[in-house]
This record gives sequence, structure tokens and C-alpha cells, in this order.
Amino acid sequence: MDNKSIKKLEADLWESADLLRAGSKLTSNEYCMPVLGLIFLRYAYSRFKLVEAEILKNRPMRRGKVLPVEASDFTEKSALFLPEEAQYDYLVNLPEEIVSANINDAKGNSLNSLGEVVNYAMELVEAQSEQLTGVLPKNYTIFSDELLSELLRIFNNNALDAVGGDVIGRIYEYFLNKFAKNIAQDDGVFFTPKSLVKMIVNIIEPKSGILLDPACGSGGMFVQTGDFVNAKGMSANSAMTFYGQEKVEYNARLCLMNMAVHGLNGKIKSGDEANTFYHDAHNLNGCCDYIMANPPFNVDKVKSETTENAGRLPFGLPSVNKSKEVGNANYLWISYFYSYLNEKGRAGFVMASSATDSQSKDKLIREQLIKTGNVDVMISVANNFFYTKSLPCSLWFFDKAKSASIRDKVLFIDARNYYTVVDRTLNEWTDWQLRNVNSIVWLYRGDIEKYKELVRDYHIELITQAAMIHDHETHDKIAAGATFAETLQSLEAFKAKQQELAKFDMEKIVRKDKKKRQAEWDEQLGAIDEVIAVAKEAVWLYDKFGEGEYRDIPGLCKIADLGEIESKNWSLTPGAYVGVAPVEDDGVDFNERMKEIHAELLKLQAESNTLMKTISDNMKELGL
Repeated sequence: MDNKSIKKLEADLWESADLLRAGSKLTSNEYCMPVLGLIFLRYAYSRFKLVEAEILKNRPMRRGKVLPVEASDFTEKSALFLPEEAQYDYLVNLPEEIVSANINDAKGNSLNSLGEVVNYAMELVEAQSEQLTGVLPKNYTIFSDELLSELLRIFNNNALDAVGGDVIGRIYEYFLNKFAKNIAQDDGVFFTPKSLVKMIVNIIEPKSGILLDPACGSGGMFVQTGDFVNAKGMSANSAMTFYGQEKVEYNARLCLMNMAVHGLNGKIKSGDEANTFYHDAHNLNGCCDYIMANPPFNVDKVKSETTENAGRLPFGLPSVNKSKEVGNANYLWISYFYSYLNEKGRAGFVMASSATDSQSKDKLIREQLIKTGNVDVMISVANNFFYTKSLPCSLWFFDKAKSASIRDKVLFIDARNYYTVVDRTLNEWTDWQLRNVNSIVWLYRGDIEKYKELVRDYHIELITQAAMIHDHETHDKIAAGATFAETLQSLEAFKAKQQELAKFDMEKIVRKDKKKRQAEWDEQLGAIDEVIAVAKEAVWLYDKFGEGEYRDIPGLCKIADLGEIESKNWSLTPGAYVGVAPVEDDGVDFNERMKEIHAELLKLQAESNTLMKTISDNMKELGL
């Protein structure tokens, strides 16, 4: 199943599930956890069947029969063992009248509704994993049997068996993000968008060691790190040790489910003991190889004495008011992230844009921080990257093992004008845009080969996609060594030809076939637009850095040394360094164009006066 088909499957499943929610009396907050629990169970069952098949391949026999699988067999494969009553096909195939099935739990209690049966299934799953104890939803009796049965059926879509467990994990993530938008309307929990998380992980480049997220929310940092490490041919569970703190227990449950659905193990603490302002819940100060986080911005009323006693403040407390409270906790978080790192650690986190040049005690902390030489990269992000916030933010990166050549330097990137619009309220970075920004960091660090690999990937992708859209001329040009700019020009010419063909075709098609044919043309032209988008990103990158030589780009990026940062009053705002991109000369003479505009305006005014006179005369003729 290709990416487009998977996206359609995601959308179809969401639409079906959300229609059921709309038809019930449940809020998104009430509906979210049980639905995610069902997707989790479906994923666990898919993985169970896959691992079971592997185990049975070489299973010994006794008295002519294959030995049955056991829970210990699955533990060795990092998979959950599912008792029969917790297996998805068992639940889906139950009779409409649950009472008639005579189902009892382990204690002999009769289960008389589908909700009770699913609750029991969740209990059985929790019994297989210490990490999941008390985590899975067990409130399925809030659903009618009819609605719950329909939900089970929706997630038993046969297409899920075709795409495999990894994609079910992706669908889980898709639902998590979709719920984030709806839950925001119910004043619910807050999620970090995937593109920001991926940017942090890509720049941190985790390999092995301890990763702490002291504000872990639903666990996105862990999931993306797992994907990154696994993609490098390693096992995330073997290479990494995941630790998380999350004060809101609801979020912590989502985190553990999210990790479990992606096959990750982690140690997550929640509740008051996990309030990072006052507790180092895992005793990891100075021990972490990686810190990643999206902490709550601009928190106030943090008790300064309790915070100071808890330590992790290498640069001292931020400003404290008369009530002995820290009025803005941004620099508490920043100090904690730095303090948690070991001598070679890296940190990447999201922070309010205002923190890059805030004054008073914040400025003194920032100056000390910069003088360590461990501030690595600063990235400004545009508005509307969050589901629940429209404000811009910044990404901060520390590296205590920077090379000598960049030890006293910081890379500033202003990406506020570089993104893709998803809809009116949401922006994101595509995977190619993520890699483009990442490549600036590679060149700053001297990782030229990674940049060259990206350029090669663009060539391969464009050749492959040109073949798929049947643009043989462009395909041959790329293969013959056409530049990215030439490739883009060729693709746009191909699109123009296809649009003309579509117009001609639609004019002569019979009416009853128009809708179907229009959909086919829309799909074809959409595929061409996707290739053009890739070509544009290739041009964006190559025009700036060619074969792989870093240079400061006005309005985008600049490397500044400590002397220049000091001259900017220790600001870490990228815009203060990169400046403004030059306005391209469009070749139009300003004075001549103004004369033309003035003449056009006079003409329009004359036409307007004539029209008004005609309307007035007509009204008089009508006696009005």
C-alpha cells in the first residue's frame, strides 16, 4: 500500500470514528482515550499475530502436535502476549447479545455488556506489561454496545492487515494529532506537532544513551527518536534508555500507550513527584546524553525557594517577585535542560520566542549560558505550528561536545518564512523542508557528505517521480544531468501541457462521465504538483549552497561568534543576525508603472461614472 492509500485510509477511519462521536453525547476529551485504546489493542493484536507466526516457524513438536506459544516467547521478541479474551478478532466476533455468550472474568464475575468485556480485555493486556499497569482505558461502559461494536468494526478494517503493524502505529499517531485539535476546543491537553519534534530529533541526531524529556506530554519525542534510531539500523530499545516526567497523569498515560504502540520501553513518572520545577524524579542531573522537550511557556507563580532547594540551576534563579515566586519560568526550563546534560550531551527544545532576548535576570543567565560555548543552533519558527497556539516559537539547541572550529560560534536560522500551509490555522515543514533546514546545520558542523547525500536523494526522487507521472522528457533530462532549475522548468512545462489536454478532454467528454474523468485528471495533476513541490525544494537548497559549501544567506542563516553576540546585547534572536532577504528586482520601472496604474484608475473612474449615470437614467424612466 503506497503513501497516498495510507493517507486515505487514515482519513476514512477518522471520518467514521468521528461521525460516531458526533452522534454520541461524548466530548472529545471523553472519547479520545477509549478510541486510542482500541487502536492500541488493534495494533497489539496485529503485532501479536506477526510474532506468533515467527515463533511457530521453528516451534518444536510433542506427540505430533506443535507446542502452543507462551507469554515468555513474546517477551523475548519485545511484543505483548495477548490471552484469547484480549485478542481483537475475539472481541469483534462476539454475539450482539453479550449475555448469551456467558463470559466471566478471572474472578468468575459475569460480564453482561460489550463495554465490560472490553474493559476486561484491557486488564488482561495490562497484566502482560508492568509499563502498562493502570494505564489503559477501562471506561468502555460509557458506550452503548451498539456504538462500541461499530468502533471495533471500524478498526478491524481489512486494509490494516495489508499495511502491517508499523502503519497501524502511524494511524494511532494520526488519531492522536486529530484529537489534539478537537481536544483543544474542550480545553484539553496540548501536543507538540510532529514536524517540530522531527526537526529537534534530526538536529540532535540521537545514537545511544539516556534521553530525558522532563515535560514529555504524549511522548512524541520518544517516538520520533525511536524511528530515527531504528532507521539507522539499530534497535531503539537496546541503544536508548527513555525517561520522562509529566505532571498531568492523563498525558502520561497517553505517553505510555504511544510508546507501547510503537514498541518502545520507557520509565515515565507522573503526578506531583514529576513536577520538574521541584523534582528531578529520576535523579538524572548531569547524566543525560540527550534532552528533548516542549515545556509549557511563560509559567508563573513557581515557588522560588523550593526550586532553588531542588538544584539544577547552574546560572542562578531568574527574577523573583515579592511573593518569592518566579514570575516567568522560561529560564528555569532552559537552566534545567542545560544542567541535565552530561559532559558530551546535546539538548533540543521548544521555547517561547520572547525568551531569546528577554531582559533582567534572564539576560544575565543567557550571557553565562552563551559564554560556555555550548549554545549550538537557534531556529525561529513561524506562527501556527501548534494545534492550540498561533504564536511563533523558537527551537534551542545545546551541544557540550561541539568541535573546536565552531566552539565559540552559534548558527542562527530564521525559518519564519519557510513552511508549508496545511490549512488556515496550521503550518508545518514537509520532510524535504525538514531535511533542507537540517542540511544548513550539517554544513555548519562540517558534515558535507550528509548534504551531498541529500542532493543525491533529490536526483533519485525526481527521476523516480518523473517516471511515475510519465514525464519521459523530464526523466531523460535529469538522467542526462539537468540542473534542478532546468528540471523544475521542464516539470512546469509538462504540467501546462497536461492542463491543456485535460481541458480539451473535458470539453468533449459526455456528461455522465464528466465527474469520474475530472477526478482522474485532478489526481494526475495533483501527482505532478507533488513532484514540482520536490523540485522547488531542491532548487531552494541548491541555489543557496551548491555542492555543499556553507555561506551566510541574508534573511535565512548566519554563523555569529561570541564577539558579535555580545555586541547584540547577548540576544539569541535569529532575526537580529540574519537580517532581511534582499528584494528581488522584478525588472519593472517604478515611475513608468505608477503612470500606468494612474491611467488605469482614471479609466475605471470614467467607466464607473458612465455606469452610475445609466443606472440613474433607468431609474427615472421607471418613475423611481
